Amino acid sequence: MISFWNTHKEAIIFTIAVIGLVLLLRYLTKLLRAWLERRFRKRNPQEEPTTIHLVQRILNALWIVLGIMALGFLFIDEEQHQAASENFYIVLYLGFVAVLTLVLASLTQTWFKQSITQKINQHQDPTTYKFIRYLAIFGVYFLGGLLAILAFPSLRGVAQTALGGAGVIAVIAGVASQEALSNLVGGIFIITFKPFKIGDIIKVDESMVGTVTDITLRHTIIRNYKNKMIVIPNSIINKEKLINYDLGERMCCQWVEVAISYDSDINLAKHIMREECEDHPNLVDNRSELDKYHNVKKVIVRVISLDDSSVTLRAWAWAANFGDAFEMKCDLYESIKKRFDKEGISIPLPHRTMVFKEDQLEKLKSKLAHSEIEN
Repeated sequence: MISFWNTHKEAIIFTIAVIGLVLLLRYLTKLLRAWLERRFRKRNPQEEPTTIHLVQRILNALWIVLGIMALGFLFIDEEQHQAASENFYIVLYLGFVAVLTLVLASLTQTWFKQSITQKINQHQDPTTYKFIRYLAIFGVYFLGGLLAILAFPSLRGVAQTALGGAGVIAVIAGVASQEALSNLVGGIFIITFKPFKIGDIIKVDESMVGTVTDITLRHTIIRNYKNKMIVIPNSIINKEKLINYDLGERMCCQWVEVAISYDSDINLAKHIMREECEDHPNLVDNRSELDKYHNVKKVIVRVISLDDSSVTLRAWAWAANFGDAFEMKCDLYESIKKRFDKEGISIPLPHRTMVFKEDQLEKLKSKLAHSEIEN
């Protein structure tokens, strides 16, 4: 036993020191995680400290991997020590780069989140901050990836070129697809020229109407009135002709169109539509002082078309915003229908006149007569 100790004393001491150091580092990592988690939960009681937990797992794995690599020095020749040392420092470097990248990304996310919350509390537009947040976080991870590449000699030229300044754009252009770049450029155009912002109600087509909830590097998200999220790539929405109900004046003119039969009283129908519109609480008086002086009606009702079996009337009713206008339109269709039924104004159903040739008419009569006989 004594001879074994004398022979392997240095290796045993080195092994115990490495294992002890790994255990100590894991314990210190646990204490650091607990301290950071307490501070985080104190400031953000409703959120989970996922970044802190992820950093702890990375560090714990790093200490174990480095400990195993350190113990590996006991079993290799002197000639392999240099290569093993280089690998050891590469793993250590990559581990710290990963931790630093996660910490910087988390700090960036936290700072932008606080700034966005402050903007919202001050009733200011947070759209630019939200978009720049994605750019900043992408930049942190991109820089972390380049720093990780520097650990490998064969790839250092690419990383140094990219870190040089203009090379960043070249690397992105070389790696990213044309569609991804067009989405990124489309997002930058949306943020720069502001055809819409977060919180605006927009209409791209009949199936895509809703509130803008987010603008990312790749796409714009709209929440429609069914509470479903519509994801539209920035390159597409940047080219589309859309309606922004919150751009400039928010007051909205709502068309209320109803078709009546030809034998109905047009003047009475127009009077009913005007009365129902003017009695609705969402109606806004959009008349100028000159219009009021000349006794122009609050709601204009006109005949807009003479169709095959009906006369179409349209009322122009104004509301404070798109939501109030949509609610008013739904209510008015119901109230106008009830008033029409009460006042004898009919809404015609579509009908079709069929013309039979004489021989076909005789065959039809024969079939009907034969059917009656059998019954």
